[in-house]
Amino acid sequence: MKSKEKIILHSDMNNFYASVECMLNPELRDKYVAVCGRQKDRHGIVLAKNEKAKALGVATGEPVWQALRKCPMLVTVDPHFDIYMKYSKLAQKIYYRYTDLIEPFGLDECWLDVSGSTLLFGSGREIADMIRRDIKRELGLTVSVGVSFNKIFAKLGSDMKKPDAVTCIERENFREKIWGLPASELLGVGRATAKKLARHGIYTIGQLAEADPEHLRGWLGVNGVRLNSFARGQGGVSVAPSDYAPPIKSIGHGITCTADLGSDAEVRKVMFALCRDISHRLRKHGFMARGVSVSIKDTELKSREYQRIFKKPVRGSRELTERGFELFCENYDRKLQVRAVSVRAIYLTDENEPAQVGMFDNINRELKRDRIESAMENIRGMYGKYAVSYAGLMGDLKLPGEKEINPVMPNAMTV
Repeated sequence: MKSKEKIILHSDMNNFYASVECMLNPELRDKYVAVCGRQKDRHGIVLAKNEKAKALGVATGEPVWQALRKCPMLVTVDPHFDIYMKYSKLAQKIYYRYTDLIEPFGLDECWLDVSGSTLLFGSGREIADMIRRDIKRELGLTVSVGVSFNKIFAKLGSDMKKPDAVTCIERENFREKIWGLPASELLGVGRATAKKLARHGIYTIGQLAEADPEHLRGWLGVNGVRLNSFARGQGGVSVAPSDYAPPIKSIGHGITCTADLGSDAEVRKVMFALCRDISHRLRKHGFMARGVSVSIKDTELKSREYQRIFKKPVRGSRELTERGFELFCENYDRKLQVRAVSVRAIYLTDENEPAQVGMFDNINRELKRDRIESAMENIRGMYGKYAVSYAGLMGDLKLPGEKEINPVMPNAMTV
């Protein structure tokens, strides 16, 4: 590559979750293995699979029952995210030997800008090979590394040859190497976008690159113009340092329930539990919310999203719940039961920013509620999440991993 070009690597840890499980448990190494969400929590999908399972068609994101049809001898393993986080951090320590410009992209992927490292370590390919060997020797895992002049093609390169491989895509040959690939291979082209492009006769990255940007804008909005630039090798040259924190634009929480929600009361309880956590994070980061967004997934896996802007910003869990539940009641048709609920606080503002008070607002009640929630937050911070809670959140909320709190009322025998 020319010296004036950026040299960017994308390192992708192969079948990361499954590889860690097989590396730590030798009994799994010769078996067909998939790391799957817990079926009892209705997250029964394949999160990762090893190469043996992949060869039989087991795919990430498919239901476990479907994977077992393809591979009856499949061994399913529960995820251990704390362990995956540990190995992700160990891999990043290896990357730091070659550059301090490291941008994580999930637990198992990172971009590295090694433009300033070539005098010490050699070309981009040589650095990629060093990283690949270091991770295999020290962690017992494999990575595929893409080397290119921007982040988009570097990621594309890491996907082109797996496992344990290095692929270079240079400015001089990128058209020959990638323009014949399906458009869905390009970062930013998801399933829905690929379908829209196909409706207009665009199936490959090359066709996307040669399409009229204004037509793409009409079909896909500003994202269409951005994807056209990516396909032509433009943009994507800035790798953010690993300690860079993007500005927080919204705070949300969503969950797939352990059983379908058949009543409004059950939906409200779930929303209350979600808003409790959202309120905690709003306080932690010093934000108020000027709006709320609610997403509901029904038993046919169809999602609907509703939004509302407030006249005055809020951050309390009860206020967020009330407004989110109003949205649900006004918009959801209730023909099908609810499978999953997501709530998001949007249009965030600084908690110290002045807000217009309404003539009929009960300010004393609002301040009292805020003080109560702040006190509860302090207690949880000292004694744990379940040290204090609302009575409305006791019992079975149909939330995975949620501790069931059963109240014990005093009686004649215990007083």
